[in-house]
Amino acid sequence: MPLQTDILALAANQARGLAIDAVHKCNSGHLGLPLGCAEIGAVLFGNVLSYNPDAPRWLNRDRFVLSAGHGSMFIYSWLHLSGYDLSLDELTKFRVLHSKTPGHPEFHETPGVECTTGPLGQGIANATGLALSGQMAAARFNTAEHTIFDSHVIAIAGDGCMQEGVALEAISFAAHQKLDNLILIYDSNDVTLDAMANKSQSGDDAKRFKALGWDVQVIDGHDFFAVQKAVNKAKKATGKPQLIIAKTTIAKGIPEVAGTAKGHGEGGAKFADAARAGLGLPADQHFFVSDDVSAYFADHKKRLVRAYKKWGKTFEAWKAANPEKAALLEGRSAAPASAHLLEKTPLFPADAKLATRAAGQQVLQAVAAELPLLIGGSADLYGSTLNYIAADKDFDDTNRAGRNIRFGIREHAMASIANGVAYDGIFRPSVATFLVFADYSRPAMRLASLAKLPVVYIYTHDSVGVGEDGPTHQPVETVSGLRVIPGFDVIRPGDPEETAGAYAAALERIDGPTLLALTRQALPLLNDVPVDVRRNGVSKGAYIAVKETSELTHILLASGSELQYAVNAAKILGAGVRVVSVPCFERFNRQSADYRESVLPTACRKRVAIEAGVSGLWYQYVGLDGKVIGIDRFGMSAPGATVFKELGITTEAVVAAAQAL
Repeated sequence: MPLQTDILALAANQARGLAIDAVHKCNSGHLGLPLGCAEIGAVLFGNVLSYNPDAPRWLNRDRFVLSAGHGSMFIYSWLHLSGYDLSLDELTKFRVLHSKTPGHPEFHETPGVECTTGPLGQGIANATGLALSGQMAAARFNTAEHTIFDSHVIAIAGDGCMQEGVALEAISFAAHQKLDNLILIYDSNDVTLDAMANKSQSGDDAKRFKALGWDVQVIDGHDFFAVQKAVNKAKKATGKPQLIIAKTTIAKGIPEVAGTAKGHGEGGAKFADAARAGLGLPADQHFFVSDDVSAYFADHKKRLVRAYKKWGKTFEAWKAANPEKAALLEGRSAAPASAHLLEKTPLFPADAKLATRAAGQQVLQAVAAELPLLIGGSADLYGSTLNYIAADKDFDDTNRAGRNIRFGIREHAMASIANGVAYDGIFRPSVATFLVFADYSRPAMRLASLAKLPVVYIYTHDSVGVGEDGPTHQPVETVSGLRVIPGFDVIRPGDPEETAGAYAAALERIDGPTLLALTRQALPLLNDVPVDVRRNGVSKGAYIAVKETSELTHILLASGSELQYAVNAAKILGAGVRVVSVPCFERFNRQSADYRESVLPTACRKRVAIEAGVSGLWYQYVGLDGKVIGIDRFGMSAPGATVFKELGITTEAVVAAAQAL
């Protein structure tokens, strides 16, 4: 569409005014990017992006991600002007409790916001995940007769995003995978929060990206024609992801702070009146949008809706011609039934003894056959995490339909890219590495929980059973560290059949992330506990594994590989002992009070818990009268069985603790 620069210039200045008024009103926020990127926003939302404000989750929309999420008034202003369900009243409530305009963009909170961004660099990796999902969807669903997926992902990032390590991981991955539907606009204003950017960086970003395998354009970010030309060229490019380095002036429109570090945050808000006058905004009308700007975007919306309806006709024809593909796509958001997945997962031989990671390998093949949109990846550890979907092949530039993604040694970006896939909502992402490296993934895990994304983490080598690799690879504190993230489920199965239940529970959950903590060392099947009890009990978080046969005297609690010690101890301690398997604290705590009481009756206060990790969180179940056998120190390098014995994680320790009560 021809560029109408006069009206877009008015829109850019009025978007600046909206940001100034919002930040000034609440005396909080960031003005630098909304003012510095106003021309970019005008071209994107007023000309080159493909979207429909009335259908914000349209399958073939261009996805826009504001990686520099602190500049949230940028996206709020343009979503409002574009006609999304974001009223002017909501802009006046910027950063106010329960508004649709929180301090940083949040998924589910604001129509048109694709990702929860704020922690710098995350949006770049999320956009990479969205682009990956788009490539995979096109390969899986497009046909020779009908193209239903051909959109782009456009992200805006600043110097802060570009300095974060997760960004480098993501841009390297995107280049290697040749994600040519990914367009990154770098708001290069030579300023960071504290100082001018030359105080902390001196690299040549154009050369760096070119060396990695990106196409690069450098433009004046305030030149409407240059922005339009660059984005349109990027959309037509093939074979490489696209970087547009847009040179801008931070806080443009507030002369007192423009081009300086003081322009980053709310520092310019005190000059609001003079700035608004300089931008041609009426002195007596705040949060001003002129009739002609509103009319322009109303007309532009009509054009967008016509394109959307044209696509809709193609989509209907595609559905009629491809009913199986259509059924798969339309059922993408449904939660798979745990019972169905377990029914399709074969039982393990009663005499089997294998690591839960190896059991998981077998379970994964069964559930992947039932869930065609389940995809997986590993951080260069498929041979150890054992989560390769054997019936399929690798995802790469020659096979966009592959379900196995080789992320390389990029644990942070892997988890953040998985979030991007989950935000897109077409495929169900699962990723894997060693549990101790969850610390590298944790920022993305936290955001997955905040945004209620159904990512599954298959993280192995879960305890000191790692053995000879020593304390650097023995995650004694990691399980508890993840359990304290609100809404984050950690499932630590105690044998192969509990592992089957863990996979089914994780995949059934669609309102948040789940981590499976699996062992390296082999575990016996706990045949003293009925198979159906083990498999189905996991979904409750905790269940009675061994029930007392006389008056209840003691309760032994355990998770994961230590469950066997509790079961063995009960045989020694006698008929009044109950064993409770606790594979997932979070699931158990969500059960009804009646169910929790039936498993852990308050009348029985002689309780012992055992887990090969830090002990603190277990006291919510054993109380002050109980005992916890844990590892409140780092591990050691020796064979796994030796380390368990040396650190007191044994049947004998459970028996002694119970008898001491």
